[in-house]
Amino acid sequence: MTDPWAIPVDWPPPSPEALAHGRRVQAAVDAAIEAAGGALPFADYMECVLHAPGLGYYSAGARKFGVGGDFVTAPELTPLFGACLANAVAPVLETTGGDLLEIGPGSGRLMADLAGALDRLGRLPRRILLLERSAELRERQRETLAQALPESKYSRVAWLEHWPEGFVGAVVANEVLDAFAVERFRITPEGAERFHVVRRADGWDWALQPGAGRFAEAVRALRERHDLPPGFVGEWCPGLEAWIAGLAEALAQGAVILIDYGEGARARYRPERSGGTLKCHYRHRMHEDPLLLPGLQDITADVDFTAVAEAARRGGMAVAAFVTQAEFLMDAGIEAAFEAQAGSVPGPALWRTAQAVRTLMLPGEMGERVRVMLLTRGLDRPLPGFRGRGRLAEL
Repeated sequence: MTDPWAIPVDWPPPSPEALAHGRRVQAAVDAAIEAAGGALPFADYMECVLHAPGLGYYSAGARKFGVGGDFVTAPELTPLFGACLANAVAPVLETTGGDLLEIGPGSGRLMADLAGALDRLGRLPRRILLLERSAELRERQRETLAQALPESKYSRVAWLEHWPEGFVGAVVANEVLDAFAVERFRITPEGAERFHVVRRADGWDWALQPGAGRFAEAVRALRERHDLPPGFVGEWCPGLEAWIAGLAEALAQGAVILIDYGEGARARYRPERSGGTLKCHYRHRMHEDPLLLPGLQDITADVDFTAVAEAARRGGMAVAAFVTQAEFLMDAGIEAAFEAQAGSVPGPALWRTAQAVRTLMLPGEMGERVRVMLLTRGLDRPLPGFRGRGRLAEL
């Protein structure tokens, strides 16, 4: 049983405005539970609290990224991340003569840094496209990019609501897939049960029911492929395959760089990983109860990069590389980028940059936990960031 508002005493309490918003999200979830007959599949709950228009965590106006938000992404730590990504993207733009597309641009910080670095390299493309479903985040991205780019360069920026047709160029997506709604399952001797959210007198609770349809087929395949034991709890992402299929259909030529928390399926579904990968973030506190603070906290699950690779190949894309974030950044030139700053940045700022680089690179931080996958179509060229020892064998 979870009272959605019974947060630990050492956590910052929601503001009155945030609490009022959270109550509206709670009412929307309660209505969805009732409409579902009293038990709402977890993926539908997650979709509601994260993505419901005007209500969900990513659709409403609360600050999400950076020190004043709930979590920090790599671009928020240092512009060196965008500079390294530019080194990987520039050869794609040179070879294809195409455009740059970011999917799920968040605050717009990554695109601002990436576009600035590409401009310095002389590789700023004719069009800079951002695919974003949240109206609130689109406005924040406009503000960030308008401040970061001169007007002559900002005029190249455009927003999309759907996949482009016949896209040629480079696509980047940083921490997008881990926010997809997932189904939670528990393996039983007979098959698998599906997690649902139900309403109790004092809050929400879990209910386990037998799964059917796509859910049952997908979890049965995972169970047989990885010999999952009874009691194993994990996640399956029902929207992943269609998303990758849409990406594959949109890409005529070029490269896709996916950066996210996750691993290959063999590591993800080890018996000792029972309990799943679900994580929640609220004011830089990480915990494992997604029924708390509806609409006010982030909920993520690690990405199954084996499933990404298999869907990409079915869509006609090549899985060209799979590396850790630390491996990607080293090969993409983060040491040189840091050294270039050392002579021109004041001591305190340089120290902060050094700490940011440590967070990006250390195994216990983001260095090993975040993976980078390169997908290509009609592109046969080594790219900075992916020229070292790859980890395709882990998929």
